[in-house]
Amino acid sequence: MSTPESRADYRHFQPITTRWADNDAYGHVNNVVYYSYFDTAVNQHMIEKGVLAPERGTAIALVVETQCRYFAPITFPDRVTVGVRVAHMGRSSVRYELALFRNDEDAPAAAGHYVHVYVDNATRRPTPIPEDVAAILRTMVVSGADPA
Repeated sequence: MSTPESRADYRHFQPITTRWADNDAYGHVNNVVYYSYFDTAVNQHMIEKGVLAPERGTAIALVVETQCRYFAPITFPDRVTVGVRVAHMGRSSVRYELALFRNDEDAPAAAGHYVHVYVDNATRRPTPIPEDVAAILRTMVVSGADPA
């Protein structure tokens, strides 16, 4: 993602509530909090779809790569919406691309990606993405998304 995109480039949107504690000494949301927004958006979507229940499943998803680019500050009490799309699905991995939109703006304040690898809950060895999860992920795939 070399330049900020717009809301139209994403398949799913998840609202996130900023908190007073998210701000740092510089008066804006601290950079590490952006990653928690990314993680929360994907996990909340999967919970709502009924496929995130680690205590019931044999496969879990682990983050193996993450990156974020910052374009504009986010500050409490901004309203943030996370745009989510899937750029790539492999046999056991998925690359999510995400963007943080503040206060109904069309351009993101930040954008990034992370990669989940599905592993067996007991052995921690790669395992195929469960079919119920893969079916949801396929609805979020955007062709032409950043392959890097």
